[in-house]
Amino acid sequence: MTRTLPSTVLLVLACLLVPLGTLSTWAKYEIGDSDRYVAAMAPLATQPDIQSAVADAITDGVMKNLDVGPLQSTVEDYLHDAVVSFTGTAAFQKAWNTANRAAHDAVQQAIDDDSSGPVTLDLAPVTEQVKQQLKDENVPFASQLPVTHTEITILPADDLDSLRKGLHMLQVAGLWLPLAAVVFAVAGLALAVRRRRAVTATGIGMALGAGALLLALAIARSLTLNDLADSADEGAAGAVYDALTATMRTASWVIVGVGLAVALAAWLTARFGLGRRRGVTRSEAPGMPSGRPGGTLPMTQKEGAP
Repeated sequence: MTRTLPSTVLLVLACLLVPLGTLSTWAKYEIGDSDRYVAAMAPLATQPDIQSAVADAITDGVMKNLDVGPLQSTVEDYLHDAVVSFTGTAAFQKAWNTANRAAHDAVQQAIDDDSSGPVTLDLAPVTEQVKQQLKDENVPFASQLPVTHTEITILPADDLDSLRKGLHMLQVAGLWLPLAAVVFAVAGLALAVRRRRAVTATGIGMALGAGALLLALAIARSLTLNDLADSADEGAAGAVYDALTATMRTASWVIVGVGLAVALAAWLTARFGLGRRRGVTRSEAPGMPSGRPGGTLPMTQKEGAP
């Protein structure tokens, strides 16, 4: 009883720290690191939902500041097609990465400095590239295109206020939470009286903790998309959410798999007695006569006795 309670407490704490440790590592090294953030967002440049959202935003932004009379609709369609075409080029990928790096810096600054206002992705570099491409193709109205600071909102002000404190705390914690989970698990197993049973329970507990994080991410995704404004592109928003949480989901699935594998291995060894050391009694030793009650050997005749 003296060792059971501390062992149980330590193992429960280790399991509870699994989802928190995964979150803190993600916040520190995915959201907090500019290069990793840009690398996570880079593949989105090739996704149709993102390309369509960018084309719609740039076209709307430009046409609000451009008046070409009866050709307004024709120019709008032509410009939209030109932007869609441009999104398939290497130049767009470079402009996309530049815009996302600037957006990441804005997010991190908002977290560190408690600044207010939404975090947006400025598409002006993309608009400038499209304008230059149309000028190179000698399109008549290309020189009249205004390069406006068309922006896509990444984090609304309300969402940023609610996330700021949590993200900041997770980034400060960093690797300390997963390290604490490992230390608690090792200490709890060392104190456990029935160690194999404790290993089984710990593996299942860690798998459940990681599974709970996966469930929370799925619920958060649904809530995020449901809270979008009517004008927002749900497909693009879902792609961004999936890209940002990809490493966290992968890590969670790995923990689920490892935890269940460890639990199964510990249960099988306990169930079938693998690795148990069987004691051999004196009476079971080969070539030894069985002893009498009390463990004494039978008396032998004295030498020379009849």
